Parts: sequence; structure tokens; C-alpha cells
Amino acid sequence: MDKFDVDLFVIGAGSGGVRAARIAAGYGAKVKIAEEYRVGGTCVIRGCVPKKLFVYAARFAHEFEDAAGFGWSVEGARFDWPTLIANKDKEIARLEGAYKANLDRAGVEIVPQRAVIEEPHVVRLADGTRVSAGKILVATGGHPNLGLDIPGRELGITSNEVFHLERQPGHIVIQGAGYIALEFASLFAGLGSKVTVVHRGDKLLRGFDEEIRQRIAGEMAQHGVAFEFGMSIDSIHAEGGAKRVRLNDGRDLMADEVMLAIGRTPNTVGLGLDTVGVHLTENGAITTDNTGRTNIPSIYAVGDVTDRVNLTPVAIREGHAFADTVFGGSPWTVNYDVIPTAVFTEPEIGTVGYTEEQARAQGRRLDIYKTDFRPLKATLSGSTSRTFMKLIVDHAGDKVIGMHLIGEGSGEMVQMAAIAMNMGATKADFDRTMALHPSSAEELVTLRSKHPTSDTIPEVSTEATPAI
Repeated sequence: MDKFDVDLFVIGAGSGGVRAARIAAGYGAKVKIAEEYRVGGTCVIRGCVPKKLFVYAARFAHEFEDAAGFGWSVEGARFDWPTLIANKDKEIARLEGAYKANLDRAGVEIVPQRAVIEEPHVVRLADGTRVSAGKILVATGGHPNLGLDIPGRELGITSNEVFHLERQPGHIVIQGAGYIALEFASLFAGLGSKVTVVHRGDKLLRGFDEEIRQRIAGEMAQHGVAFEFGMSIDSIHAEGGAKRVRLNDGRDLMADEVMLAIGRTPNTVGLGLDTVGVHLTENGAITTDNTGRTNIPSIYAVGDVTDRVNLTPVAIREGHAFADTVFGGSPWTVNYDVIPTAVFTEPEIGTVGYTEEQARAQGRRLDIYKTDFRPLKATLSGSTSRTFMKLIVDHAGDKVIGMHLIGEGSGEMVQMAAIAMNMGATKADFDRTMALHPSSAEELVTLRSKHPTSDTIPEVSTEATPAI
């Protein structure tokens, strides 16, 4: 590759691009990475990391409420929005510095400019410099889709702007029913804002297990989130210092902020992909094979820009696989079958593997195990929240192929369960695992009764044994 300026040029310094650049450089490749905004990408700068910090902040309100039942008196507690914003900004700046330092240590040159592909082996920087590269990796991620073609759409905010609001909204209206919309609904409710979620459908979280979808709205409502189902926003108008939100049934809601969380779009516009003939999907995502290579042999893509599985760990894994395969001589591909996912609502959702609906669509015979109980903590706190757990087992081989949880710590539990499921764990493996008592997680290894919705006859009672 001596005829090129660099062996690899990465466009986009988010999680996937940074991982690919570092690993490739570790194999001796000469690498440059271009980033026109901030190193770290959506996840670190304006996505999962600051969002989780906000989630932690919101959960203190529930902890203060629960404390009374355990003998604690928490008086005079108050929340200060500017303090949260300032401390969040400090942490994000620290993480960005760490990402830059890691790239520097790996020998990757950071180019703080926009880069556009001019030829299959050439990119042009914003200052006019042309750089030739043996391989080009596009890792530009995605951006929130405003979507709604309505009057006043420009008055709405997205998940990009929400982290930089100068004031906490007294009332926020959120259009959307995906995990981003629901996470922000929960955290703003926890911080004391009035929250209204507007959704044109009748159930939340499309693509999740149906029982999770049926339960989460009721659980969130108990934590202060109001829902307007079968509704959409027709217009947004500024009125004084507030916003008048007109619903499609003619009603008006007055809000301080209106958040539009109705999807994300791959960042492919203006990158020169059409110039070199890279194939895109209808929504602008880059199409690749299972190694990340596009129809142009020298150009690859990883992460949300492919719109395959829009999760940070997936982008990181794809970036690593790309570098190992192309520069490390150790080819491998990403397995998308068992991906643990958490939705940081209140209560939290954890899910991994197939939903019941997906498994049945494949014609599998299933054994379904469920439990719905009041966790031990709630007995003294007085909380009305319940924990729900569901195991989906392939009857033919007894293999656990799906797990769906609602309740405290669900994300942590699902992460560990995903290890077992990736190893092919069976229900019998779960059954012979010693329970850790007292814990909610012990229910996952003590479930014995098949639910009537199983394709085999229930063995005993249809009611699972509660944790307490």
C-alpha cells in the first residue's frame, strides 16, 4: 500500500470508527481519522453516556421516596438542573479526552475536519487537502429524524439538543414510542417535570416482546408519565415563553419543550458516496456484506450508518471485526443473534434473544416460563412496581432462546444471561444453577412451571412462585 498516503482513512470518530482505527493501527497500518464535531460520536457526546447520567439523576427521587419505609428521613432534598448539566459536561469532556489520548497512543492521526469521498481511494478534507487511502471506512453514525412535516416543526427539540437545555422544562411533550422517547420520558418524570408522551399507535416499543409492550405503559404511568395513545402532533406554535401543541383530535397542550423522538437517519448525505457509486438503501443507509465491505471493494462501513443494528456495542464489534479481518489477517464476522439490550425507563427493561412472536414465526414449539412478583425492596418501601420475567425455551432442544425482564437491575441481569445464551445454555442448565438468595435474579433459575401458552402441557400450577 506504499502508493497511498495512508493504509486506512476513517470518516467519523464515534465508537465504531475509533475502535477500527485503533485496532488497525495496532497491526502496523498507517491510519487517519476525520471528525468534524467531537471525538466520541453520538454515544459519548450526546447519546447513551449523558443519557445514563441523567437516568441516574432521575432515580434518586424514587430512592428518596423508598427510604422512608426503611427508617430514613430525607428532608429538604431538591434538584438543580444547572448542576447536573455542568457536571455532565465535565464528564463528557473527560471521556472525549480519553478517546483522543487512546487514538494518539495507538498512532492514529486525528483530522478535525469534514471528509468527503472523491474517488474509491481518495478523500477530500474541508480545507481542500486530498488524501489517498488503501481502504476507506465510513463510520458517520446517524442523526435524529424530525420526521413530522407539520407547522412549527422547527420549534421541537431532539435528543441532540435536550442535553443542553438551559432550564429544566416544567412540562415536556414527547412524540414517539421507541426506547429513546421512553427513556427521556422516564428521566424527566423522575426529575419532577410533567411529561406527556404522544403516540399514534396503541402500544409502545415496536419490536419488543408483546408482554413487555403491554406492561411498560402501566408501569411508567405509575411513575408519573401520561400517555396520549392514538394521537399525533398536528402543529407546534410559540406562545409567550411556551409552546402550544395541537393534537390531531383538536386538543391543545401547553408545554415548555416539545421533543421529537420518532427515529434516526443514517449520516450519508454529502459524503460523496453517490459520486463513487456506493449502494444505499431507500432511507440512505450504506449496504454492506457481512464483513462491512460495500459494493466498492476499497470502501467499508460500520455502525449506525448501515442501519443494521443501531447499538454502540454493535458498532464497536463491527469496527473490531473489520480491522482484524482487513489488517490483522484474522477474519471473523459479527454474530447478531444474541444481543442484550436495556431500556433505561423506570422501571428498567432488559431483553436478549427472540421475542415469543419472533420464535413462533419460525415455527418453533416453545416452552414459556413467567413470573410476576413484588420485589423484596417494595415490601418496606411501599412501591407498587412489580418485577416481570419471561423465559422462552425451544422445546425441541430445551435451549433458552429469549429472556425479557422488567424491573430493577434488568439490564445487568440480561448482560450476564447473554453469556450463557451465547454458549447455548438450556433450561436444564438454568435449573441446576444454584440460586442467589434473596435476589430478583434467583427467579431466573427457579422457574419450574410452564405457562399455558407453551406448546406443551403445563407440568404444575400456572402461577410461578413469587420471590417472597
